[in-house]
Order: sequence, then structure tokens, then C-alpha cells
Amino acid sequence: MTHRGTRVLHVGSLARVEGEGALHLTVDGDDVTAARLQIYEPPRFFEAFLRGRAHTEPPDITARVCGICPVAYQLSACAAIEDACGVLVPDGIGELRRLLYCGEWIESQTLHIYLLHAPDFLGRDGAIDLARTHRADVERGLRLKQAGNAVLDLLGGRAIHPVNVRVGGFHRAPARAELRPLAERLRRALDDAWATVRWVSGFDFPDADCDHDFLALSEAGRYAIETGTPTVLRQGGDTVRRFALADFPREVVEVQVAHSTALHATLGGRRHLTGSLARYAINHRLLSPLARQAAQEAGLDAVCRNPFRSILVRAVETVYAVDEALRIIDRYEPPERAQVDVPPRAGVGHGATEAPRGLLYHRYALAADGTVTDARLVPPTAQNQGAIEEDLRRLAGTALAGRSPSDEELTRLCERGIRNHDPCISCSTHFLDLTVDRVAPPRRRQP
Repeated sequence: MTHRGTRVLHVGSLARVEGEGALHLTVDGDDVTAARLQIYEPPRFFEAFLRGRAHTEPPDITARVCGICPVAYQLSACAAIEDACGVLVPDGIGELRRLLYCGEWIESQTLHIYLLHAPDFLGRDGAIDLARTHRADVERGLRLKQAGNAVLDLLGGRAIHPVNVRVGGFHRAPARAELRPLAERLRRALDDAWATVRWVSGFDFPDADCDHDFLALSEAGRYAIETGTPTVLRQGGDTVRRFALADFPREVVEVQVAHSTALHATLGGRRHLTGSLARYAINHRLLSPLARQAAQEAGLDAVCRNPFRSILVRAVETVYAVDEALRIIDRYEPPERAQVDVPPRAGVGHGATEAPRGLLYHRYALAADGTVTDARLVPPTAQNQGAIEEDLRRLAGTALAGRSPSDEELTRLCERGIRNHDPCISCSTHFLDLTVDRVAPPRRRQP
């Protein structure tokens, strides 16, 4: 609809990003003066209904936050509760947790690459449409995702909202014989993961750059997944600093914004981004030799700041997750006990892991009997909203400066820009209503 120089465009739903929301652009001539990612999905109040529960319950409750990355919520919760209770799990249980998390990385990163993101690069409307022209590629993606699901199924008891995870470890640890068929499947999956890197390396990537600070966990000696220390790579890539996990609430400050039911966050007062781009920039030297070779073949430098090329980093991380899972299985010895005791005590605990979409932080305060008196969950998508909005403002501004795109073209471009970051607003399908307010006609360019 056009009225007094203002155009308002609504785009109904986008099934390739999880959740419900809208994007509002204000365009003044050739300038994008505002870009607001409006999350209108109702609040889910997980932090509120964790209060009053027993300290053993958060892993099962928080798994329901997300059906795609429930392990991230479970293991962040376990880490925080164990921290509050002063318990460290032995290495054997820790390695099983890492193996479980590798399964989640494989299935979630593959889902994003093949079903959500790749259609943008190949001019297709979605995965079903993509299968008509790239059937073998889609089938490879489904096989790879099924391999990740198989890890979750074996270690977690089921692929969605696993039931075998508990504070202190697992209800049951697998025998070595149970892991042999899984290893065979993962060896085949490694071929598919390599093929994925080669496939996405052939995509045409638009030019783009982000100058946000990067935030990810880092860990001595290995690529951080389920443990680590928050690490910041500042804009320009020349400053790395670390801070204690207990300082996370002071470093990452959340604020409510009028246009979103989700909180926004800043890191030390600055805009930041977490996720695959941040993990890779901070930890790429700790990839396995095989994954480093994949990064080299993908043409990745030590730091990647083009959000469109994030699909390459996710493909490399998938190679790493399969390779790491095979390493753990090869060295696996069942622990004497599948769990350690975590007796309750009064205290505050902090936990963080690297969900596929970025650093996920949990904080719990416990009473002496283990009752949860306070809970705080900071998911990666909430941290990334400010960076996504800034990327969209610049992306749309660059398009407007070069020419005068239609609202339809601008919508497609912004949808791609959002999918670069794989936001997980929720597990529902409707996402994007685009509103473009054009408050003045474009300025005429001199020939």
C-alpha cells in the first residue's frame, strides 16, 4: 500500500527460521534509518517456573526450550547446578557429554545448511523445492542429520528432548559394543560432511562484513563445545580477552526493548555476536587436523566476518563434530558409574556451553535443600539480535545505495540476512512480516 510517500509491505510467513517475529525497516530516501527485529512471540516464562523446583529438575525442564538444541540446554543446566553444588564430573562422563553434544552439532548444523540456508544460494523456495533440482544433495543432508540424531538417540534415550541426561552425568552409560554400529555410521557420515564442505564452497557469496565483537567459549587444547571460558575477540581482531563465567551477568547485560518480547544484550556495553563465526575466529587453531584441512579447502581465512559465508563455517564445524565423535568412541571406556552424586547445598552456579547458534549461559541460585530460588537463561539468539539488526540496516542500505530495489527484492535480501545467523526464536515456523516505511523518495543520482 502507498500513502503519502510511505510504502508498507507485509510478508506473511517464512518457514526456514524458527519462531515468530517481524522486521521493520524505515527508509528515508536512500538511507535506512532504522531496522528493528520485532519478536512478537509470547514470553515463555521458563525462568519463572524453574523457581521452586528441585535442583535435579532443570535439565529435563530446560530441554523443552528447544526441540532442535535440547542438549545445549540440558548440559548448560547440568554445568550450572553442579557448579552451585561444588561437584566436578570425572573425565569419562565429560567425554560422554561431549559425544552427545557432537550429535547435536551434527544434526542442527546440517538442518540449517541443507534445509534452511542452502535454498537461498540456489534460488529455491525451500528444501522440498531444492530436492526437485538437487535431490542427491538433499538426501546427503538428510543422511548426515540422521547420523547426528542416532548419537542423540543412543546416548540420550531419544533424539528430541533426551531423557538419559541428568545432573551428575547420565542415568545409563552405553557399553562399548553399543557404540560400534554408531561408529560405522559416523564413518560414512564423515564422507557426507566432507561432501557438504565441497558443495557449499561452490556457492556464490555476496560481499558483506560485520564489525561486531565476537564472543565464544575457549578451552585449552581443544575446540570448545561443552566447556570453556568466555572469550572476546574485539572488532579488528587484535584484542582477545577472557572473563570468568561468574562475571557473565556483569559482562553481558540484557535490556528490554519496546519492539521485542525477547531481551537484547550488550557485551561490555558494545554490540556483539556469538555463534559459528565467533567460535571459528577464536578457536580455529584448535580444530582437528581434518577440520583444519576442510577449512582450507573451503577457502576460509583465520577470521571470517562475512555472514553469508557462515554456512562454510558450519560445514567445517560439522566435519569437526563427526571427527571428534569418532575420536571419543575410539577411546571410550565405560565409566564405573554413569553419574556422580550431586548433594544439594546453598549456592549460586554458572554454566555455559556452545549451542550450534552460540554461547548459551545458565545461572541458578539454590537454597540449602536444593530448591531453585532464582534462574537466568541467556540464549545466543537474544545476544545476537542487536548484531542482526545492524547487519540488516547495512545490508539494506548498501542495496539502496547501489540502485532502487523493489520491496520484494528488499524483502528477499533481508530474509537472507536473517537466515545467515540462524536465529532460533522458537520451534514454530512463522517468522517474518516485513514493514518498509519510505518517508521520502530516493534522491536522484547525477549521471
